[in-house]
Amino acid sequence: MATLDQAELVTIGRIERSFGVRGEARVRSLSDVPGRFDALREVTIVAPSGKTLVTVVTHVRSGGPTMIMGFEAFTTPEQVAEYRGGLVQVPRGDSPALPTDQYYQCDLIGMVVQDEAGTVLGRLEEVLAMSDNQAFVVRQEGKEMLIPAAKQVVVAVDVAGRVMTVRLPEGFGDL
Repeated sequence: MATLDQAELVTIGRIERSFGVRGEARVRSLSDVPGRFDALREVTIVAPSGKTLVTVVTHVRSGGPTMIMGFEAFTTPEQVAEYRGGLVQVPRGDSPALPTDQYYQCDLIGMVVQDEAGTVLGRLEEVLAMSDNQAFVVRQEGKEMLIPAAKQVVVAVDVAGRVMTVRLPEGFGDL
């Protein structure tokens, strides 16, 4: 099993916790692609600690709002627990191309966010799903800002350069 560079991988799910006593895991889908989990064969799992594991998927079944997944590498709940909160990733080549102005979350997380004048507002750390839209959580020096994920706000996204430029409404973020 070859190990791929993180830039060659797309995150499709997050391990929430173990399920049962045989090393199965509850995985929350982070993908909008229908049937994304149906034909999985090999995945990379990245633990919150940074530890990386490449393993074969033995089975996937629906578990309500999550997927119940079996992995060759896990045979006990304790092994799954070591990767709780970990990201399930697949090679980027297995992911369909997105329309213009749409991006995979894993490409946005970690980007530097700046305004049109080039002032750095912080780093994009999370994408929140709201009731009818999304918001970017941008943090810098202990401060947190929620920026709407809207075309009127996001002026440019440079995936290769890892920079997002935003146009904030006047007074946005002022205390």
